[in-house]
Amino acid sequence: MAYKIDPQKCIGCHTCMGACPVGAISVGADGKCVIDPSKCVSCGTCAAVCPVNAIAAAAK
Repeated sequence: MAYKIDPQKCIGCHTCMGACPVGAISVGADGKCVIDPSKCVSCGTCAAVCPVNAIAAAAK
């Protein structure tokens, strides 16, 4: 189960990107973060540090 960022909620602070232990988060063309599901290890660190609760577990 990977995590997903809601682009409507994301404010582009990049806090999650710095917290990701495996480098699964990058910045998209719109300046908001995107999680690569093939790299995500589902640790939940990104969701825990997001100040606007824009990250949640993605349903498969």
